[in-house]
Amino acid sequence: MSEIYNPNPVIFSTNKQSKSNIHSIWLQDDEGYGSDTYFDDIVEPIDQNEIFDLIRTIYDPEHPNTLEELNVVSAPQIKISGNHLHVEFTPTVPHCGMSTLIGLSIRVRLMRSLPDRFKVDIVVKPGSHQSELAVNKQLNDKERVAAALENPALVKTIEATLQQGVV
Repeated sequence: MSEIYNPNPVIFSTNKQSKSNIHSIWLQDDEGYGSDTYFDDIVEPIDQNEIFDLIRTIYDPEHPNTLEELNVVSAPQIKISGNHLHVEFTPTVPHCGMSTLIGLSIRVRLMRSLPDRFKVDIVVKPGSHQSELAVNKQLNDKERVAAALENPALVKTIEATLQQGVV
């Protein structure tokens, strides 16, 4: 990263009580309940707060702050209809060059945490980015996402946003 797109972002207070380091919302226990049992057939509803808890702790690629602290994501920006999940995020500045990386980080966290039955659409908030249509197209094109996730340098950057923060 050579250029910082928003050197002085506004930091918002967060709800500390439900913040957790979640890797998956599906539990595995010592009794063997996991992927090979009858629990796989049980469809458990997921609400917007559970999805928000998954993505709120993702770090911004430029700053040592979470997406929640920067007000990039919020629970009201998440819509769930059956197995369709729509996540909207708001870049901190209209010319944010990290928007695609932020969206990819959200997608990877959700891919790792949700069952395959979910179709996930990730978009920037309408009117919040100068290249809104291009960013949305990149984030929701399966082939582009797959190609991006084959790039070792990009995957390393995404891993950093999902784990400890600024790359």
